[in-house]
Amino acid sequence: MNFCGLKFLVFVGLIGALFVSSPAQPASKAKTTPFIDGEHLVYEGKLSKIIQGIAIADLNFTLHKDPNSDDFVIKAEAKSKGSLLKLFRFSFLQEVQSSIDSDNFRAVRTVKHDVQKERVRNSEAVFDYGERQVTYVETDPNAPMKPPRRIASEIDTVSHDLISGLYSLRLMPLAVGKTFRMSVSDSGLVYDIPVQVTAREMQKTIFGKQWCFRVEPKVFGPGRMIEREGDMTIWITDDVRRLPVRSVVNSPYGKIDIRLKSAKNLR
Repeated sequence: MNFCGLKFLVFVGLIGALFVSSPAQPASKAKTTPFIDGEHLVYEGKLSKIIQGIAIADLNFTLHKDPNSDDFVIKAEAKSKGSLLKLFRFSFLQEVQSSIDSDNFRAVRTVKHDVQKERVRNSEAVFDYGERQVTYVETDPNAPMKPPRRIASEIDTVSHDLISGLYSLRLMPLAVGKTFRMSVSDSGLVYDIPVQVTAREMQKTIFGKQWCFRVEPKVFGPGRMIEREGDMTIWITDDVRRLPVRSVVNSPYGKIDIRLKSAKNLR
């Protein structure tokens, strides 16, 4: 099993709902958002293949308003659980801070700290909409003399990182049959993500049974964000909170089922 690939799938799956957004419809600053300052969401991911439903990771999201501006700052942490370390001797930690322009609701800056066992990487992505370019710089703190890895890519007038995309989704008018396309940048590369809202279904959640939109982003396949076979489904509540409550990723590693397990400071 390629655990770096598994870690990426867990992280993308846990925030899979990010892929449903429309760059042509920026959010209005005056619009009432479905989230408020201090909102905190916690998800758990379980893997099933040979072993049934082992818990492998947690993901935390915390949203705050920037004290020096009207922008949003969202911190996310994806962390492997003990069962992954005990069974496969693998662990990971990914900490991400996303700064989001609240006028157009688009990514401005992404800072990431990524640990995979002994491998450590720090990175920063800066979105320059005047130049229509995202610049990504990655460094190895264990090798300070090693030259940084740099990537620059062209971006749209509204582009997202993985975190800003999730929260942008929650501002969109979802409806069965709607399709979207979205520009998402990760590690300096930019992906065009097609998405379809395919159904409205009942799901068991921490709030009880809830009507949710079933969303299917096309992130697997040649030239896509994950260049392998697989599929992803996300369920987002059909209410004013627009909470992503569940995501299922089917991949060669097995089925990864991610569910919201706690939520605080909701609207």
